Amino acid sequence: MTGLFDRHRPTLDAALQAAAKRDFWSAYPEVPSGKIYGETAKDDGLAAYQARLGRPFALAGHPAQSAVGAEVSPYGPALGVTYPAAAVDTLVAASRAAAAQWASTSPEVRTGICLEILARLNARSFEMANAVMHTTGQAFAMAFQAGGPHAQDRGLEAVAYAYAEMTRTPAKATWTKPQGKGEPIVMEKHWRVVPRGVSLTIGCNTFPTWNSYPGLFASLATGNTVIVKPHPAAILPLAITVEIIREVLVEEGFAADIVLLATDERGSEITKDLVQHPAVAIVDYTGSNTFGTWVRENAGSADVYTEEAGVNSIVIGSTDNFAGMCGNIAFSLSLYSGQMCTAPQDIFVPRGGIETDEGHKSFDEVATGIATAIDGLLADPARAAGVCGAIANPATLARIETARGLGRVVRDSATIEGLGEARTATPLILAVDAAETESYAEERFGPIAIVVSVDGIADGVNRAAVLAEDKGAITAALYTTDEAQILAAADRFAAAGVNLSVNLTGGIYVNQSAAFSDFHVTGANPAGNASLTDAAFVANRFRVVMWRRPLAA
Repeated sequence: MTGLFDRHRPTLDAALQAAAKRDFWSAYPEVPSGKIYGETAKDDGLAAYQARLGRPFALAGHPAQSAVGAEVSPYGPALGVTYPAAAVDTLVAASRAAAAQWASTSPEVRTGICLEILARLNARSFEMANAVMHTTGQAFAMAFQAGGPHAQDRGLEAVAYAYAEMTRTPAKATWTKPQGKGEPIVMEKHWRVVPRGVSLTIGCNTFPTWNSYPGLFASLATGNTVIVKPHPAAILPLAITVEIIREVLVEEGFAADIVLLATDERGSEITKDLVQHPAVAIVDYTGSNTFGTWVRENAGSADVYTEEAGVNSIVIGSTDNFAGMCGNIAFSLSLYSGQMCTAPQDIFVPRGGIETDEGHKSFDEVATGIATAIDGLLADPARAAGVCGAIANPATLARIETARGLGRVVRDSATIEGLGEARTATPLILAVDAAETESYAEERFGPIAIVVSVDGIADGVNRAAVLAEDKGAITAALYTTDEAQILAAADRFAAAGVNLSVNLTGGIYVNQSAAFSDFHVTGANPAGNASLTDAAFVANRFRVVMWRRPLAA
């Protein structure tokens, strides 16, 4: 049963090589082109998505005691899809019943199946893009990339790491210990990978596939059964994922219940019961610090991997490309209306201003330059819609309203024209002094940016790093023409456990994270206790167990 492994071995080898080199590589093209995915792929994907609407989502053989589903697109219409729902004990029992078969198969078979699943997910990227768009509010192009190929790359990355760790120890060996003049002691030794048990993947509202695939595929590849728990507002993308996984498992002679979908509704959530179930051995969680703290404190003996929230910062000291800097920051603040765990919030600028290629710029001129760049970027409503998308959660709009009172408004948030019923909001930019910590020293999720006046670049770097240490941060950015300041900032942010980007003025943005090259989250500050993309993320999901016996010399 290694046919799928042999078929997909070139992809696995390329992924392993890319992870070792950390250069650019992607297995799944990010361009939604008919020349790549088929001339009818876009229309077929839309039709497949539309065929899901207003009807039950069928998962053959899946435990079902009731049906739930109340997803409403941030662009307006209700999806009307209902999903099979079952009690926690029912789901866990089904997962455990399927476990022995999956655990006993070889790493090669499991890896091959995971690679086939990813290939099929890639072929369905247009359908997934529509599902992601209408559950998260991402614009279509972003939903295609982040919900499809980029998420698939992150899943492949986890599978590659898992395969490398599982095969680091040989399956068998002959152990010979010399005994001087006597006969050597010879032992036959065998090692096998033993998974931890039931794994729980808790999805988020804004990036249901991108944030779930690393943990899902890391656990699946290492032999654990997986229960996928979507956010109630974004079930469809993970339901499609589970559907495809179960289809491949059955085709290969395995129990479909190796992967299960755990659905619920707002007000009747089952997440806590799943986290606390004694059979759950692994928990992957993406979401708020508040619930992340609860998960870590209540998961018992389970291994917990979290990506939580933080205060991401930009520090500006000087620049040799003022227009490029402002344009880059403007896009970072506007992309998906700031609803990204990597999006910047605080922008630290010396109160005495900065030196640029356009001459000295005051604090106010820097803040205005960024605001003006946003205005230019979003001047065309069609482009604004494509960059900002829609607001996933109505609470974000309330947060913007409250934030207006936190400082001087440099640029006000506004709706985007031409999107009908969609919830939309362009970035709000405020200006405050560093002493007003209550305004900027906590995460304000959404299109909210705060320009903070500080004593100088060193003060800004230290304040940003302290925020990361206290509240967490996933990204940081720095602008300066001084090499010594760059190196000092790199040291300070490394100590705070934050990945740093320096002098971005072109087509790469601080809130982008590249598979096989960028480690997403470090696990070294309160924004998460693990990196979603390193060997440590997969290695503890299994144990290596030995049996041995003597052999004749």
